[in-house]
Amino acid sequence: MCADRRIEAITDRIRERSYRAREAYLARILAKGEAGPKRSTLGCGNLAHGFAACGPEDKARLKDGITPNLGIITAYNDMLSAHQPFERYPELIRQTARDVGATAQVAGGVPAMCDGVTQGEAGMELSLFSRDVIAMAAAVGLSHDMFDAAVYLGVCDKIVPGLVIGALTFGHLPAIFVPAGPMTTGLPNDEKARTRQLYAEGKVGRDVLLEAESASYHGPGTCTFYGTANSNQMLMEIMGLHMPGASFINPNTPLRDALTREATKRALAITALGNEYTPAGMVVDERAVVNGVVGLHATGGSTNHTMHLVAMAAAAGISLTWQDISDLSEIVPLLARVYPNGLADVNHFHAAGGMGFLIRELLDAGLLHEDVRTVFGTGLRAYASEALMGPQGQGVTRIPAPAVSHDSRILATMDSPFAANGGLRMLSGNLGHAVIKTSAVKPENRIVEAPARVFHAQEEVQRAFRAGELTGDFVAVVRFQGPRANGMPELHKLTPTLGVLQDRGQKVALVTDGRMSGASGKVPAAIHVTPEAHDGGLISRIHDGDLVRLNAETGEISLLVDADILAARAPANVDSTPHEFGMGRELFALFRQAVGPANLGASVFNQNGQTPQHR
Repeated sequence: MCADRRIEAITDRIRERSYRAREAYLARILAKGEAGPKRSTLGCGNLAHGFAACGPEDKARLKDGITPNLGIITAYNDMLSAHQPFERYPELIRQTARDVGATAQVAGGVPAMCDGVTQGEAGMELSLFSRDVIAMAAAVGLSHDMFDAAVYLGVCDKIVPGLVIGALTFGHLPAIFVPAGPMTTGLPNDEKARTRQLYAEGKVGRDVLLEAESASYHGPGTCTFYGTANSNQMLMEIMGLHMPGASFINPNTPLRDALTREATKRALAITALGNEYTPAGMVVDERAVVNGVVGLHATGGSTNHTMHLVAMAAAAGISLTWQDISDLSEIVPLLARVYPNGLADVNHFHAAGGMGFLIRELLDAGLLHEDVRTVFGTGLRAYASEALMGPQGQGVTRIPAPAVSHDSRILATMDSPFAANGGLRMLSGNLGHAVIKTSAVKPENRIVEAPARVFHAQEEVQRAFRAGELTGDFVAVVRFQGPRANGMPELHKLTPTLGVLQDRGQKVALVTDGRMSGASGKVPAAIHVTPEAHDGGLISRIHDGDLVRLNAETGEISLLVDADILAARAPANVDSTPHEFGMGRELFALFRQAVGPANLGASVFNQNGQTPQHR
């Protein structure tokens, strides 16, 4: 139970709305869990294929079929700093499994693309769809039905949500998510942002910009700002899918390896072969989903999760809506200031008390469900702790989270929060529905009522800026960027440009059916506008000069044009051909046709018995 009745009421309405789909989901996974893996009943030829490459010890155990076999789903590649540390995890996991009399096999790999590399490039149009590809790739790996549990190695933007969808599709299997941790602190994020703005203004050259970027992104591990990747890690911990304290330990350290070994042993302990069977589909219930949303608000997390959490919940038969997310935002205060919501990075957040402190504060205030199932085998209170190396450097030990924040500028208490409500807000009006991240936007910039300047690509905005055409107050409307139009790329390259204009004293805002990065910053941005322009949403009828109102305080996004005038206008139309070919985009035509709207998770899957509705 939650002490806060408002949280309970929202959880209850999610439970009631989801009842039929959730019951059908649980029936499916429980039936499969009772049947167990087919490893012990496979034909001899099938089973021999499954362990042909194993060593004698592993092969003997797999032949017997009475010891657990752990599947590893990995997002390793050595181009991504966040995923490069996973190169050595499989052998660490296999050896740990052998040490406890079990086996582990890499069941499959999933793609892992970096939005940081593809920002503003054609490849970004595959980014959102990669989430659903990752879910399908995980399913392919697990479809051999050789496994009693699985561990998932992934960190970044679409990777963790895709892995969660895959894990919940195989919800009869226990699932533990194993992170790689953030890179050590490099160039401060505010200094990097300042250099980006100077470059946008033409005041420094590419050599200076590249040096700043290289000093910021400088080694193995996750980028240290609080974008989608680190929001993912927060979610996995607060939803009970990590080991306690695992999220923000740096790569290639003794504690990082100890936590990986601990996760391996725990995954093997919670299979149906033992007495603590903990299927993933039972861990992720309505309470865990609400806990995830609460954590997102309390930390000022990524806007991308207004889609990802909806899609993740749907994979477990749970119907989460933008209204649920918005209502929770009004209840949960902002307790963390991590860039772009402050100057600190996630290493500073962890040093200030990190996840253990945050969870303890929220639990004590009654804002989290404590009585949840977790992979650790207890309720959520066990996560109000700090992980340390055990005695003589062996294993992991835990101590209670610090009683006070080690830096109140980064991590606040419930008694003195940074803001009364969460960092994400839903907007609505005649333009439809949208999302805004307010935690990094100063109060004086949260209301913009100004003429529209309409663009069909972020490059058009940048060209207009370089030509000196973006004068006065205005709302940049960047449309035909939704999931059906071109895969809904992030428009993060607009941040420095619009930031320069705001710093000059202009009132500026962004309205788009596309996405911004999880690092959405100081410029007010109404994103994920639904219905999107491609489907004839009102955003497709905006003309240059139309008055647009964005009010993040009241939650309004409106086009201030007479309804009769709008009804007489034909929706704009753009040539989609440039978005249909090159960089693999032709392979994703079916995704663009099948994808649902942003408020239903921008998913290609028919989940919860719902067919994606485009209008």
